[in-house]
Amino acid sequence: MLNTQELQQSDSTHYLHPFTDAKSLKKKGARVITRAEGIYLWDSDGNRLLDGMAGLWCVNVGYGRKVLAQTAMRQLEELPYYNTFFQTTHPPAVALSEKLAELSPPGFNRVFLVNSGSEANDTVLRMIRRYWALMDQPQRRVVISRINAYHGSTVASASMGGQSFIHKIDGLPIPEIEHIEEPYWYANGGDLTPEEYGLKTARALEEKILELGENRVAAFIGEPIQGAGGVIVPPENYWPEIQRICKKYRILLVADEVICGFGRLGEWFGSTYYHLDPDLMPIAKGLSSGYLPIGGVLVHDRVGDVLQEKGGEFSHGFTYSGHPASCSVALENLKIVEDEKLVEKVKHETGPHLKERWQEFNSHPLVAEVRNAGLLGAIELSPDKSSRAPFPEPGKTGYLCRDICFKNGLVMRSVKDTMIISPPLIISKEQIDEMFELAWKCLDQTSEAL
Repeated sequence: MLNTQELQQSDSTHYLHPFTDAKSLKKKGARVITRAEGIYLWDSDGNRLLDGMAGLWCVNVGYGRKVLAQTAMRQLEELPYYNTFFQTTHPPAVALSEKLAELSPPGFNRVFLVNSGSEANDTVLRMIRRYWALMDQPQRRVVISRINAYHGSTVASASMGGQSFIHKIDGLPIPEIEHIEEPYWYANGGDLTPEEYGLKTARALEEKILELGENRVAAFIGEPIQGAGGVIVPPENYWPEIQRICKKYRILLVADEVICGFGRLGEWFGSTYYHLDPDLMPIAKGLSSGYLPIGGVLVHDRVGDVLQEKGGEFSHGFTYSGHPASCSVALENLKIVEDEKLVEKVKHETGPHLKERWQEFNSHPLVAEVRNAGLLGAIELSPDKSSRAPFPEPGKTGYLCRDICFKNGLVMRSVKDTMIISPPLIISKEQIDEMFELAWKCLDQTSEAL
C-alpha cells in the first residue's frame, strides 16, 4: 500500500475535491482516512479521530456495520442493477418506498427516489412547478428560500440555497428563486429578543409574497434547522408563523429533511420535532447512513394525488433512481435504527446529555453562544462575548480551531467562526463526554494561538 506522502501526491495529481481550494490543498496535502469503526476514524498514519460530524451529517448508525455490507453484496449478486424508468420496478424499491410511507408523518404515502440530497432538491423544484401546472396555475413558479440556506450544489439546488460564495461561482441563482432573511438571532437579532426576532424573520416571508404577487409564488423551502449554515436553531415561534403564512397564501411548504431526517433531532423527522405539516420532504444522508448513495422526495397526498391522478409524464429522473443495492441497504439501515431504538435514545438519553455538556461552553471566554437540538450542536466564537462581536477576519478563527481539532483527534466543522457538531446517533454518553473534553482542549489552544 502507498504511504501517506505517496497517496497525497497521487491525490493532488489526479483528484479534484468538492468544496476545496485546490491550490491550498496541493501545498499541505489531503488528510487520508483509511478505516473507521463506530464513531472513530483512523488516518493513514494511524492517528485516531472522533468523528463529531458523522461523515457529512450522515453516518447515523456508525461505521463498520457488516450487515449493511452483506446486504449490499446479496443484492448485487441477485439483481445488481435495473432502472425504474418506463413503468418498471423491482422488490427493493417497492419495499423501501413502503417502509418510508410507514415511518413518515401522516399523509406521506409516496416517495420519488434519487441518489443524493442535491438531486432530491433538484427534483423538488421540478415537482413544485409540475404540480402548479397541473393545477392550472402555471404562473406559480417562484420558490422562496432563505439567505445562508444549503439545499445542495447542483444548479437548481444551489440556487434554492442562499450561500453567496456558491452563487458567485457561476452567477446563481437562476430566475424565479428568491431569498429572505434566515432566523439567525445571534448574528442578526440585535436588540430584539429571540421571540421578537422569530416573528420578524418569519413575517419576511409574507412581505416577500406580497412584493412578488401571491399568484406567482409556488413554495417556501427551509431546513427545520439550518445545518451547513451553522446549525441555526430558530426561535420557537418561527416555524408556527411560517406555517401559518404558507397556509394563508396557499403555497407549498417544503421541509428539507436531508440533515434533520432519520433521528438527528430525536424524532424521525425535523418536521415532527417542530410540528410542521409540509407538502414535500427531501431526504438523503441518514437514509442509508452514507453506506451507499441514495435520497428521495417524500410526497404528501395533497401533491401526490395531483401528480398521479391528473396524468401526464413527469419527465424527470436519474439512471440510478431506486438503485436495488442502495434501496436494500437503506431498508436494512432503517431496521437498525428501529431495532436499536436510536431515535428514542437521542430524544431521551444522548440528546439531553449533549445539551447539558455543550451548555458548559457558555463559560469559556471564547464562546458567545451555544445552540443545541438533539444531536446537533453549535458554538459561536467571538473576541467579545458580551457584545457578540465578530472577529476582524471572519472565518480565520474558525479555520484555526478546526485545524487544532484535527491535530487533537476530533472532527469538528467550522462555518465561518461557528464550530458545529453532528455525531453518529450511536454515540454514548461517555463518548459525548470524551468529545466535550477534546473540544474544550481545542478551544483553549485556539485562545492561546490567538
